[in-house]
Amino acid sequence: MPALPTLPALPPPALPGQPLRAVDTPALVLDLDAFARNLERMQSACDRAGVQLRPHAKAHKCPDIALAQVARGAVGICCQKVSEALPFVAAGIRDLHVSNQVVGGSKLALLAALARHAHLSVCVDDARQVEALAEACATAGSRLSVLVEIDIGQGRCGVADGTAALRLVEAIDRHPQLVFRGLQAYHGGIQHLRGHGERREAAARAAQRTAAALRILQGAGVRSEVVTGGGTGSVEFDLASGVYTELQPGSYVFMDADYGRNQGAAAADGLRFEHSLFLAATVMSVAAASRAEPRVIVDAGLKSVATDSGLPLPWRDGARDGRLDYLAANDEHGIVAPAAGAGAGADALPALGEQMLLVPGHCDPTLNLYETLVTVRGGTVAGLWPVAARGHSR
Repeated sequence: MPALPTLPALPPPALPGQPLRAVDTPALVLDLDAFARNLERMQSACDRAGVQLRPHAKAHKCPDIALAQVARGAVGICCQKVSEALPFVAAGIRDLHVSNQVVGGSKLALLAALARHAHLSVCVDDARQVEALAEACATAGSRLSVLVEIDIGQGRCGVADGTAALRLVEAIDRHPQLVFRGLQAYHGGIQHLRGHGERREAAARAAQRTAAALRILQGAGVRSEVVTGGGTGSVEFDLASGVYTELQPGSYVFMDADYGRNQGAAAADGLRFEHSLFLAATVMSVAAASRAEPRVIVDAGLKSVATDSGLPLPWRDGARDGRLDYLAANDEHGIVAPAAGAGAGADALPALGEQMLLVPGHCDPTLNLYETLVTVRGGTVAGLWPVAARGHSR
């Protein structure tokens, strides 16, 4: 059999010192200046309120970002899956909360083994989960902190009320390998309500349900050291609620297009976050630019950006480019056209080979599509950050 030819290696999307326009696309680009301001705003808000910040790493899956958050004062991070925690522990993060229930022998064994290398906590909402955690920790010779999750309106995971939570606390206390630390009270649906008043009222109802569960535990002599929850869309209300001891926002570091729609005139001035994450795309075809419905095609479609929370938004010169719309995403193609009602024509369309920046609709699943974040400062590539937890969904 003849020897296989030596094939060229896939080059990185960019090199430090290159201009932004030289980035090979599609690529995720992080504006380091806007990113740093977002970190500072959230940490400062938590510090002023006396609430600890435990950002959710499912939003970014990037150890460099987690380390930057901890360096500014975050108490640790959240992960959603056990495998997702691995790269963060390897990078030196030593306080992680798995904000989910863990079921399955291999996952439990991994969780218990990781608990020998970092302080880990995990959620339960069933006594059988408690028994399985205890068995895994006994085998691994480790200890886990355990939080009882309560359902505060999401209708997903969590026990119904404080009485049910108390039964789980009693189950946890029977095992020396496990330590009850408190409650998780998270309502993801609140985060994406568009109206500021609507979000405020929903967050207040969620806080009331959390407080009611706490009163039942306190009445039984049970202290909850930690009450964790909240997110980017509800953080201003969660900070003022007096219920939470720590908050779990994640998307604030990037501010995707969906969360950006929440930042109306009524949003708290100190908690306005900036778009820092962009998808760099290149115009690959202008064959339809001169037709009755002019459009161009970019090289970023469904395999490059998540569209579950809406299509990406064109961005230009530090603001939404109102002249253009990203109309549709195919597997490898994105269709860009003059925005309806904006008075723009074909002359607003970018030229063949021109780079466009797009704000992703939903940052979390978009990050999961990429191995690398291209960091940029002042229009120049600063470095490459691995998205090390990409694909870690077990």
